[in-house]
Amino acid sequence: MGLRGAQRLEMDSSVTPKEMGGALGGPKLDERLFSLFCGGGGGGGGGGALLHSQRERSDLKNVSLPDHRMAGAELPRGRSPAGSVCFLLIPHPRRLCRESLGTLERNGSLGAREDQTPLSAPRGSPSGWVPSVVFPPQPGRVAIVTGGTEGIGFATAKHLARLGMHVIIAGNNDSKAREAVRKIREETLNDKVEFLYCDLASMKSLRQFVQKFKMKKIPLHVLVNNAGVMMVPQRETEDGFEEHFGVNYLGHFLLTHLLLDDLQASGSPGRSSRVVTVSSATHYVGELDLDDLQSSGGYSPHGAYARSKLALVLFSHRLQALLEAKGSPVTANVADPGVVNTDLYRHVFWGRRLLKKLFGWWFFKTPDEGAWTSVYAAVSPALEGVGGRYLYNEKEAKSLAITYDPKLQRQLWARSCQMTGIADMTRDTLWG
Repeated sequence: MGLRGAQRLEMDSSVTPKEMGGALGGPKLDERLFSLFCGGGGGGGGGGALLHSQRERSDLKNVSLPDHRMAGAELPRGRSPAGSVCFLLIPHPRRLCRESLGTLERNGSLGAREDQTPLSAPRGSPSGWVPSVVFPPQPGRVAIVTGGTEGIGFATAKHLARLGMHVIIAGNNDSKAREAVRKIREETLNDKVEFLYCDLASMKSLRQFVQKFKMKKIPLHVLVNNAGVMMVPQRETEDGFEEHFGVNYLGHFLLTHLLLDDLQASGSPGRSSRVVTVSSATHYVGELDLDDLQSSGGYSPHGAYARSKLALVLFSHRLQALLEAKGSPVTANVADPGVVNTDLYRHVFWGRRLLKKLFGWWFFKTPDEGAWTSVYAAVSPALEGVGGRYLYNEKEAKSLAITYDPKLQRQLWARSCQMTGIADMTRDTLWG
């Protein structure tokens, strides 16, 4: 299939898998890399998507993608095993925009601390990615970032700290956390960076984390639901949930619920608190069976991962609708980081790990680049009071059509309340 020089495909509100070419997802397909390793991205979310039906493969012939080339083999219908061979879209080498980076550095680029010291653009990647906005300082504001010890989460915490925020890293690895805190303090000259233990695979740990945070008697302005697992073998959390669904989705569902009163108390008209949930383009191929959220009918690592990312988008859209209905000074948005070169790929098939090792520097985003949409959602003045968005590369995109279905949102919300032991009070009021 000749794809060179083809016309770009734009998504709209009625986007279908056919129009996305087998749910490859993204606002402009020529600007995006799709690592179809039966998974995607880094940090708490990433970018890949899996073509897992004959119809989706046949629909590829109807899609035009510029300056890409395709290689791969067919995947049997209805299966997405960890070792299957998937299509891989590879862009031509991405060029380093030295001129643009130089302009950012001369003009004082990404934001400033309270003393207005310019911050320089993220470096170290040949991707040619350059942030398009300058963020104002954020002194006095407090953020929690889950999974902030490495990858996208670490980069997100670092950027927020550089803007002067008090950043609390939530993670389950003490040694990594101590090192992350040290590095961020050293790089940003911000001493208000700390770590609190939080294991998203344990509802007990989540409640203990929230209790410790509340004991600090400080506000909470930003919650970044970033942490996650990807393509892990079939196993359960401490509470008996399938790990992708339990960690990536239910853990963040419960955490947000437990912290929402703090977010609401800290927000105000014209200065809203924000919930940023990191999902992935993989959600475009996710399937949600409300009668089998635990993958008991057959386990696929990719299918479980995609399901968790789809659930996160539904959750964020539902949360925003509830917040708006109450007139709450809190907004909820989804950030899609794209395909990011992080350690989350350690569980994928060895052949895909080899491809990542050989070519990751060439076409994957760095964690700094991948974190930028999360940072944009957390602090951009353009999003003040704005929620219910799916953001990619600092722009609004359309998530999968079913994520806008109010009935499905309500059903998943009610089921999630049951699974986490929370009373569903949303029919009459929002959290009392």
